[in-house]
Amino acid sequence: MDWVYISDIGAHEGQDVTLKGWIYNKRSSGKLHFLLIRDGTGVIQGVVSRAEVAPEAFEAAGILTQESSVVVSGKVRADSRAPGGYELSVSDVKPVQIAHEYPISPKEHGVDFLMDHRHLWLRSSRQHAILRIRATIIGAIRGYLDSQGFTLVDSPILTPSACEGTTTLFETTYFDEKAYLSQSGQLYLESAAMALGKVYCFGPAFRAEKSKTRRHLIEFWIVEPEAAYFEHEDNLRLQEAVVTHAVQAVLHERQAELAVLERDVAKLECVQPPFPRITYDRAMEILRAQGVEKTWGEDFGAPDETKLANLYDRPLFVEKYPSSVKAFYMQPDPERPDLALCDDLLAPEGYGEIIGGSQRIHDLALLESRIEQHNLPRDAYEWYLDLRRYGSVPHSGFGLGIERTVAWICGLEHVRETIPFPRMLYRLYP
Repeated sequence: MDWVYISDIGAHEGQDVTLKGWIYNKRSSGKLHFLLIRDGTGVIQGVVSRAEVAPEAFEAAGILTQESSVVVSGKVRADSRAPGGYELSVSDVKPVQIAHEYPISPKEHGVDFLMDHRHLWLRSSRQHAILRIRATIIGAIRGYLDSQGFTLVDSPILTPSACEGTTTLFETTYFDEKAYLSQSGQLYLESAAMALGKVYCFGPAFRAEKSKTRRHLIEFWIVEPEAAYFEHEDNLRLQEAVVTHAVQAVLHERQAELAVLERDVAKLECVQPPFPRITYDRAMEILRAQGVEKTWGEDFGAPDETKLANLYDRPLFVEKYPSSVKAFYMQPDPERPDLALCDDLLAPEGYGEIIGGSQRIHDLALLESRIEQHNLPRDAYEWYLDLRRYGSVPHSGFGLGIERTVAWICGLEHVRETIPFPRMLYRLYP
C-alpha cells in the first residue's frame, strides 16, 4: 500500500493506503477501537473492527496509548461527519513505540507546567495551528519581498557594535574582544542595499530587556527590508503591502487553523490598504483628550499604543516621532528637524507595535554628529560611515517582528505561544 499523508487523503478515496503517525486520542467499545491518528499534516479517525482485522492487529490497537507512534493501513472512505470528511477502515495496525503515560491530558494545566513541557505541548491542535500559521506568515512575507526584486542577505549574529547602543545587548567574549548578540541586521543591510539596491534579512535577534510583558521575548525573529533610493513614503507603502499580503495569505491558506483558534476572521478581513496614518503630535492630542497625561517628547507605552490602535479597524501608522526618542541613524524631517522621518505600525486589537521603520541619514556630517551626540564609539562605526563617503543615497527600511505579528493574526494573548521554544526573562528550558 502507498504511504500517504492525511492532508492528501481525499485524493485516495476508496483506495488502500498506509499512514505513519501518532495516536492523538483513542476510545474503545468492545469490538471496535476508534483511533484518532495525526501525522503532522492533519488528523483522521481510523476504525478498527475485531471482525475485519487479524487478532494481532486488534490486540495491537488495544495497547496503543496517547502519542504512541504507529503505522496504520486501511481503506479510505468518505464520511461527512468525520473531521476532514474522511475516515479510515483499518486493516492492519503496527505499533512503532508504545508511549509512556502522557503528561499532558485534556484537563487544564498551568502555564508553567505547559512551558516546562513545551517540547510535548507543540503536539496539541492549538499549538499545531499556530505554528502552521507562523510558517505561512513567514513564507508570505519572504515571497512578497522576493517577488518585488528584494535579495535575501544574511546578516551576522555576532557583532562588534550595537545598532542602537549596548544597554539591551547580550555581551560575549570573541577571543580577545567583546562581541554582542545582534539586536538587528539593519546596519549591515544598509551596506548590502548600496550593493544590491533592495535587500532583506530574516533571522533571530536578541534583546536583554528585563521585561515580563505579554509582548516581549528575549529572542525573537525579525524580517528587515532595506532599499536604496526609498524615502519615507516609499517605506510606508512597502510596509502596508507586506502586512496586507501576509494577512491575506493566512486567510486564504489557513482557514482550518484559524477555526481551531476560534479567530474572528472578520477582523482580519478588514486589513486592506490604505492604512490610517497619524503623526506623533496628533497621537499626543488624542491621548490627552482621553485623559492620558504625557509630556511631548515621551515615547508611547503599550497602553498608549492600545488606545490609539483601538480607534481603527486595521493597522495604524504613527509617524514622525521626536528625534530625541528614536535611534541615532534616523533622517530628520526637512520641515521639522526635531522630528524623525520614522514610523511605528501598530496592530489593532491591542497587539501593539509590529513594525518600526525609518528613512536613514545619508549625510556624512549629520551622521557623524549624531554618533557623537549619542556617545557611541566612533571607531566601531567607521565602516558604517564609509557608506556615506562612497556613493551615499537616501534609503529606508524597517523591521517586522514575527512573533508579535503571529500573536495578532492568531488572536493570542501572549507571544510565548508564537514560537516553538520561547526565551523569556525566566524561561530558558527546554
